[in-house]
Amino acid sequence: MLKYQCRLCCSAVVPPVLGCLPQKRHAGNLATHRIGFGDSRALGVSQMKKIVRSSTPGRQNVSAFALTDSVLNEFVETAMIVADTAGDITSAYFRTRFDVDIKSDSSPVTIADRQAERAMREVLSARVPEHCIFGEEEGFQRGSETSDFLWVLDPIDGTKSFITGKPVFGTLVSLLYKGVPIVGVLDQPIQKERWIGVSGRKTTLNGSEIMTRSCREISSAYLYATTPHMFEGETETAFNALRDRVRIPLYGCDCYAYGLLAAGHCDIVAEADLKPYDYMALVPIVKGAGGSITDWKGQDLCWSIDDASTGVAPIGEVLAAGDEECHKAALRILQDALHM
Repeated sequence: MLKYQCRLCCSAVVPPVLGCLPQKRHAGNLATHRIGFGDSRALGVSQMKKIVRSSTPGRQNVSAFALTDSVLNEFVETAMIVADTAGDITSAYFRTRFDVDIKSDSSPVTIADRQAERAMREVLSARVPEHCIFGEEEGFQRGSETSDFLWVLDPIDGTKSFITGKPVFGTLVSLLYKGVPIVGVLDQPIQKERWIGVSGRKTTLNGSEIMTRSCREISSAYLYATTPHMFEGETETAFNALRDRVRIPLYGCDCYAYGLLAAGHCDIVAEADLKPYDYMALVPIVKGAGGSITDWKGQDLCWSIDDASTGVAPIGEVLAAGDEECHKAALRILQDALHM
Protein backbone atom coordinates (compact mmCIF):
# COMPACT_ATOMS: atom_id res chain seq x y z
CA MET A 1 0.00 0.00 0.00
CA LEU A 2 1.20 3.50 -0.82
CA LYS A 3 2.27 5.44 2.27
CA TYR A 4 2.30 9.19 2.80
CA GLN A 5 4.44 11.45 4.92
CA CYS A 6 2.69 13.88 7.25
CA ARG A 7 3.77 17.38 6.31
CA LEU A 8 1.74 19.32 8.85
CA CYS A 9 3.31 18.57 12.20
CA CYS A 10 5.75 15.67 11.92
CA SER A 11 7.40 13.21 9.56
CA ALA A 12 5.25 10.24 10.50
CA VAL A 13 4.42 7.88 7.66
CA VAL A 14 0.70 7.15 7.50
CA PRO A 15 -1.54 5.17 5.12
CA PRO A 16 -3.96 7.05 2.89
CA VAL A 17 -7.55 7.56 3.91
CA LEU A 18 -9.67 8.00 0.82
CA GLY A 19 -11.95 10.98 0.67
CA CYS A 20 -10.67 12.62 3.86
CA LEU A 21 -7.62 13.36 5.93
CA PRO A 22 -7.28 11.30 9.11
CA GLN A 23 -7.28 12.75 12.62
CA LYS A 24 -4.36 11.37 14.61
CA ARG A 25 -2.75 12.16 17.95
CA HIS A 26 0.93 12.94 17.79
CA ALA A 27 3.27 14.25 20.51
CA GLY A 28 0.28 14.73 22.80
CA ASN A 29 -1.53 17.12 20.44
CA LEU A 30 -4.56 16.54 18.26
CA ALA A 31 -3.63 17.54 14.73
CA THR A 32 -5.03 17.03 11.27
CA HIS A 33 -2.49 15.00 9.35
CA ARG A 34 -1.89 16.09 5.82
CA ILE A 35 -0.62 13.54 3.34
CA GLY A 36 2.15 14.23 0.88
CA PHE A 37 5.43 13.12 -0.63
CA GLY A 38 7.47 15.53 1.49
CA ASP A 39 9.81 17.92 -0.36
CA SER A 40 9.06 17.29 -4.02
CA ARG A 41 11.78 19.71 -5.11
CA ALA A 42 14.39 17.58 -3.34
CA LEU A 43 12.82 14.32 -4.46
CA GLY A 44 12.54 15.24 -8.11
CA VAL A 45 9.66 14.69 -10.53
CA SER A 46 11.16 11.57 -12.10
CA GLN A 47 11.51 9.90 -8.69
CA MET A 48 7.95 10.87 -7.76
CA LYS A 49 6.78 9.31 -11.00
CA LYS A 50 8.50 6.03 -10.13
CA ILE A 51 6.94 6.01 -6.64
CA VAL A 52 3.48 6.73 -7.99
CA ARG A 53 3.72 4.20 -10.81
CA SER A 54 4.79 1.46 -8.42
CA SER A 55 1.62 2.00 -6.41
CA THR A 56 -0.79 2.51 -9.28
CA PRO A 57 -3.98 0.43 -9.03
CA GLY A 58 -4.92 -1.82 -11.93
CA ARG A 59 -5.75 0.03 -15.13
CA GLN A 60 -9.41 0.43 -15.95
CA ASN A 61 -11.07 -0.08 -19.31
CA VAL A 62 -12.45 3.41 -19.89
CA SER A 63 -14.62 2.29 -22.81
CA ALA A 64 -16.81 0.30 -20.41
CA PHE A 65 -16.43 2.23 -17.19
CA ALA A 66 -18.54 2.08 -14.04
CA LEU A 67 -18.20 4.85 -11.48
CA THR A 68 -18.34 2.63 -8.41
CA ASP A 69 -17.38 3.82 -4.93
CA SER A 70 -14.05 2.03 -5.19
CA VAL A 71 -13.29 3.69 -8.52
CA LEU A 72 -14.21 7.11 -7.14
CA ASN A 73 -11.99 6.43 -4.13
CA GLU A 74 -9.06 5.74 -6.43
CA PHE A 75 -9.71 9.00 -8.24
CA VAL A 76 -9.91 10.90 -4.95
CA GLU A 77 -6.61 9.34 -3.89
CA THR A 78 -5.03 10.44 -7.17
CA ALA A 79 -6.42 13.96 -6.81
CA MET A 80 -4.98 14.23 -3.29
CA ILE A 81 -1.55 13.09 -4.47
CA VAL A 82 -1.69 15.64 -7.29
CA ALA A 83 -2.63 18.40 -4.83
CA ASP A 84 0.12 17.37 -2.41
CA THR A 85 2.67 17.39 -5.20
CA ALA A 86 1.71 20.91 -6.23
CA GLY A 87 1.51 22.14 -2.65
CA ASP A 88 5.03 21.01 -1.82
CA ILE A 89 6.37 23.06 -4.71
CA THR A 90 4.28 26.19 -4.26
CA SER A 91 4.92 26.27 -0.51
CA ALA A 92 8.66 26.20 -1.13
CA TYR A 93 8.41 29.31 -3.31
CA PHE A 94 5.84 31.22 -1.24
CA ARG A 95 7.18 34.56 0.07
CA THR A 96 10.54 34.09 -1.63
CA ARG A 97 12.13 36.07 -4.46
CA PHE A 98 11.33 34.92 -7.98
CA ASP A 99 10.68 36.42 -11.39
CA VAL A 100 7.14 37.10 -12.57
CA ASP A 101 6.36 36.80 -16.28
CA ILE A 102 3.31 38.21 -18.03
CA LYS A 103 1.35 35.89 -20.34
CA SER A 104 -0.37 36.88 -23.58
CA ASP A 105 -3.64 37.45 -21.71
CA SER A 106 -1.84 39.89 -19.36
CA SER A 107 -2.08 37.53 -16.37
CA PRO A 108 1.05 36.81 -14.29
CA VAL A 109 2.83 33.46 -14.12
CA THR A 110 5.76 32.28 -12.00
CA ILE A 111 8.26 29.44 -11.88
CA ALA A 112 6.11 27.95 -9.12
CA ASP A 113 3.07 27.77 -11.43
CA ARG A 114 5.06 26.05 -14.15
CA GLN A 115 6.96 23.61 -11.96
CA ALA A 116 3.86 22.65 -10.01
CA GLU A 117 1.78 21.92 -13.11
CA ARG A 118 4.59 19.91 -14.66
CA ALA A 119 4.81 17.78 -11.52
CA MET A 120 1.01 17.38 -11.37
CA ARG A 121 1.01 16.12 -14.94
CA GLU A 122 3.79 13.65 -14.12
CA VAL A 123 1.65 12.13 -11.37
CA LEU A 124 -1.40 11.83 -13.60
CA SER A 125 0.56 10.41 -16.53
CA ALA A 126 1.93 7.74 -14.22
CA ARG A 127 -1.33 6.82 -12.47
CA VAL A 128 -3.96 7.34 -15.17
CA PRO A 129 -2.19 7.57 -18.55
CA GLU A 130 -5.50 6.91 -20.36
CA HIS A 131 -7.00 10.15 -19.04
CA CYS A 132 -6.80 13.52 -20.78
CA ILE A 133 -5.41 16.60 -19.01
CA PHE A 134 -5.94 20.33 -19.37
CA GLY A 135 -3.80 22.66 -17.28
CA GLU A 136 -3.68 26.43 -17.16
CA GLU A 137 -0.02 26.64 -18.10
CA GLU A 138 0.46 23.83 -20.64
CA GLY A 139 -3.00 23.33 -22.12
CA PHE A 140 -4.44 20.06 -23.41
CA GLN A 141 -2.79 16.65 -23.26
CA ARG A 142 -4.50 13.72 -24.95
CA GLY A 143 -4.81 10.40 -23.16
CA SER A 144 -6.59 7.45 -24.73
CA GLU A 145 -8.68 8.26 -27.79
CA THR A 146 -11.63 6.53 -26.12
CA SER A 147 -11.28 8.11 -22.68
CA ASP A 148 -14.22 9.98 -21.16
CA PHE A 149 -12.05 11.42 -18.36
CA LEU A 150 -10.48 14.87 -18.28
CA TRP A 151 -8.37 16.26 -15.43
CA VAL A 152 -8.47 20.05 -15.21
CA LEU A 153 -5.63 21.66 -13.27
CA ASP A 154 -4.79 25.08 -11.89
CA PRO A 155 -1.56 24.86 -9.89
CA ILE A 156 -1.99 28.32 -8.39
CA ASP A 157 -5.43 29.88 -8.61
CA GLY A 158 -4.77 33.39 -7.39
CA THR A 159 -1.26 34.00 -8.69
CA LYS A 160 -1.52 37.69 -7.80
CA SER A 161 -2.21 36.74 -4.20
CA PHE A 162 0.67 34.25 -4.34
CA ILE A 163 3.25 36.75 -5.61
CA THR A 164 2.20 39.34 -3.02
CA GLY A 165 2.46 36.90 -0.12
CA LYS A 166 -1.27 36.56 0.63
CA PRO A 167 -2.22 32.97 1.59
CA VAL A 168 -5.63 32.80 -0.06
CA PHE A 169 -4.47 31.27 -3.34
CA GLY A 170 -5.22 27.62 -3.93
CA THR A 171 -4.38 24.59 -6.02
CA LEU A 172 -7.40 23.33 -7.95
CA VAL A 173 -7.65 19.72 -9.14
CA SER A 174 -10.77 18.42 -10.85
CA LEU A 175 -11.78 15.30 -12.71
CA LEU A 176 -14.54 15.48 -15.31
CA TYR A 177 -16.39 12.43 -16.60
CA LYS A 178 -18.15 12.99 -19.91
CA GLY A 179 -17.84 16.72 -19.32
CA VAL A 180 -19.27 16.73 -15.78
CA PRO A 181 -17.07 17.49 -12.72
CA ILE A 182 -17.16 14.46 -10.42
CA VAL A 183 -14.15 15.13 -8.16
CA GLY A 184 -12.83 18.48 -6.99
CA VAL A 185 -10.02 19.43 -4.64
CA LEU A 186 -9.26 22.94 -3.37
CA ASP A 187 -5.98 22.91 -1.49
CA GLN A 188 -4.51 25.85 0.45
CA PRO A 189 -1.03 24.55 1.31
CA ILE A 190 0.09 27.42 3.53
CA GLN A 191 -2.90 27.31 5.88
CA LYS A 192 -3.09 23.51 5.61
CA GLU A 193 -6.71 23.50 4.46
CA ARG A 194 -8.18 21.10 1.94
CA TRP A 195 -11.71 20.92 0.60
CA ILE A 196 -12.72 17.70 -1.19
CA GLY A 197 -15.90 17.41 -3.22
CA VAL A 198 -17.08 14.17 -4.82
CA SER A 199 -20.26 13.66 -6.82
CA GLY A 200 -22.93 12.08 -4.63
CA ARG A 201 -21.00 12.67 -1.38
CA LYS A 202 -20.83 15.38 1.24
CA THR A 203 -18.00 17.85 0.95
CA THR A 204 -15.24 17.71 3.54
CA LEU A 205 -12.80 20.28 4.89
CA ASN A 206 -9.75 18.59 6.44
CA GLY A 207 -11.81 15.45 6.87
CA SER A 208 -14.90 16.98 8.50
CA GLU A 209 -18.16 17.28 6.61
CA ILE A 210 -19.26 20.86 5.99
CA MET A 211 -22.46 22.62 4.94
CA THR A 212 -23.39 25.98 3.51
CA ARG A 213 -25.52 28.28 5.63
CA SER A 214 -29.09 29.43 5.14
CA CYS A 215 -29.54 32.89 3.62
CA ARG A 216 -32.83 33.29 1.80
CA GLU A 217 -32.74 37.07 1.50
CA ILE A 218 -30.30 38.85 -0.83
CA SER A 219 -30.32 41.81 1.55
CA SER A 220 -28.71 39.63 4.22
CA ALA A 221 -26.03 38.14 1.99
CA TYR A 222 -22.25 38.50 2.19
CA LEU A 223 -20.92 38.45 -1.35
CA TYR A 224 -17.42 37.75 -2.65
CA ALA A 225 -15.70 38.43 -5.97
CA THR A 226 -11.98 38.27 -6.59
CA THR A 227 -11.88 41.87 -7.81
CA PRO A 228 -14.35 44.43 -9.19
CA HIS A 229 -11.97 44.81 -12.13
CA MET A 230 -12.89 41.38 -13.47
CA PHE A 231 -16.17 42.82 -14.73
CA GLU A 232 -16.59 45.10 -17.71
CA GLY A 233 -19.41 46.25 -19.95
CA GLU A 234 -22.58 44.22 -19.44
CA THR A 235 -21.08 42.01 -16.75
CA GLU A 236 -20.02 45.08 -14.77
CA THR A 237 -23.53 46.50 -14.95
CA ALA A 238 -25.05 43.18 -13.86
CA PHE A 239 -22.57 42.64 -11.03
CA ASN A 240 -23.11 46.17 -9.73
CA ALA A 241 -26.85 45.52 -9.64
CA LEU A 242 -26.25 42.46 -7.48
CA ARG A 243 -23.59 44.17 -5.37
CA ASP A 244 -25.98 46.98 -4.51
CA ARG A 245 -28.58 44.53 -3.20
CA VAL A 246 -26.44 42.51 -0.77
CA ARG A 247 -25.53 43.38 2.81
CA ILE A 248 -21.74 43.36 2.38
CA PRO A 249 -19.66 43.01 -0.82
CA LEU A 250 -16.09 41.77 -0.31
CA TYR A 251 -13.13 41.21 -2.62
CA GLY A 252 -9.80 39.44 -2.88
CA CYS A 253 -10.16 35.73 -2.04
CA ASP A 254 -9.80 34.01 -5.43
CA CYS A 255 -10.90 30.34 -5.22
CA TYR A 256 -10.73 30.50 -1.42
CA ALA A 257 -14.05 32.36 -1.39
CA TYR A 258 -15.82 29.26 -2.71
CA GLY A 259 -14.30 27.25 0.11
CA LEU A 260 -15.59 29.81 2.60
CA LEU A 261 -19.03 29.59 1.00
CA ALA A 262 -19.03 25.79 1.20
CA ALA A 263 -18.06 25.97 4.87
CA GLY A 264 -20.89 28.39 5.67
CA HIS A 265 -18.96 31.62 6.14
CA CYS A 266 -20.33 33.68 3.23
CA ASP A 267 -23.37 33.47 0.98
CA ILE A 268 -22.64 34.37 -2.66
CA VAL A 269 -19.69 34.33 -5.02
CA ALA A 270 -20.25 36.07 -8.36
CA GLU A 271 -17.43 36.28 -10.89
CA ALA A 272 -16.68 36.87 -14.55
CA ASP A 273 -13.69 36.46 -16.86
CA LEU A 274 -13.12 32.91 -15.60
CA LYS A 275 -11.90 29.84 -17.47
CA PRO A 276 -12.79 26.20 -16.74
CA TYR A 277 -9.63 25.55 -14.72
CA ASP A 278 -10.71 28.39 -12.40
CA TYR A 279 -13.96 26.73 -11.33
CA MET A 280 -14.40 23.08 -12.36
CA ALA A 281 -12.93 21.79 -9.08
CA LEU A 282 -15.29 24.06 -7.16
CA VAL A 283 -18.47 22.57 -8.62
CA PRO A 284 -18.57 19.30 -6.59
CA ILE A 285 -17.25 21.16 -3.54
CA VAL A 286 -20.08 23.70 -3.52
CA LYS A 287 -22.77 21.18 -4.49
CA GLY A 288 -21.60 18.59 -1.97
CA ALA A 289 -21.93 21.20 0.79
CA GLY A 290 -25.54 21.92 -0.17
CA GLY A 291 -24.93 24.96 -2.36
CA SER A 292 -25.75 25.86 -5.96
CA ILE A 293 -23.27 26.83 -8.67
CA THR A 294 -24.04 27.66 -12.31
CA ASP A 295 -23.16 30.17 -14.98
CA TRP A 296 -25.12 33.43 -15.15
CA LYS A 297 -27.67 31.80 -17.45
CA GLY A 298 -28.43 29.26 -14.75
CA GLN A 299 -26.82 26.42 -16.70
CA ASP A 300 -24.62 23.71 -15.20
CA LEU A 301 -20.86 24.12 -15.55
CA CYS A 302 -19.54 21.43 -17.90
CA TRP A 303 -16.67 21.10 -20.37
CA SER A 304 -16.34 18.33 -22.94
CA ILE A 305 -13.08 16.73 -24.00
CA ASP A 306 -13.84 17.74 -27.59
CA ASP A 307 -13.99 21.40 -26.53
CA ALA A 308 -10.92 21.10 -24.32
CA SER A 309 -8.94 19.43 -27.11
CA THR A 310 -9.06 22.66 -29.13
CA GLY A 311 -6.54 24.01 -26.63
CA VAL A 312 -8.68 27.06 -25.96
CA ALA A 313 -10.25 27.58 -22.54
CA PRO A 314 -13.46 29.60 -22.94
CA ILE A 315 -14.14 32.65 -20.78
CA GLY A 316 -17.34 32.73 -18.77
CA GLU A 317 -19.19 33.77 -15.63
CA VAL A 318 -19.93 31.85 -12.43
CA LEU A 319 -22.53 32.32 -9.70
CA ALA A 320 -22.39 30.29 -6.50
CA ALA A 321 -24.63 30.55 -3.47
CA GLY A 322 -24.99 28.57 -0.29
CA ASP A 323 -28.78 28.79 -0.27
CA GLU A 324 -30.81 27.71 -3.31
CA GLU A 325 -33.34 30.54 -2.88
CA CYS A 326 -30.52 33.04 -2.61
CA HIS A 327 -29.01 31.65 -5.81
CA LYS A 328 -32.33 32.00 -7.63
CA ALA A 329 -32.72 35.59 -6.45
CA ALA A 330 -29.16 36.53 -7.39
CA LEU A 331 -29.61 34.91 -10.79
CA ARG A 332 -32.76 36.96 -11.42
CA ILE A 333 -30.93 40.19 -10.59
CA LEU A 334 -28.06 39.36 -12.92
CA GLN A 335 -30.33 38.26 -15.75
CA ASP A 336 -32.61 41.28 -15.42
CA ALA A 337 -29.58 43.55 -15.71
CA LEU A 338 -28.39 41.59 -18.75
CA HIS A 339 -31.93 41.64 -20.29
CA MET A 340 -31.97 37.84 -20.55
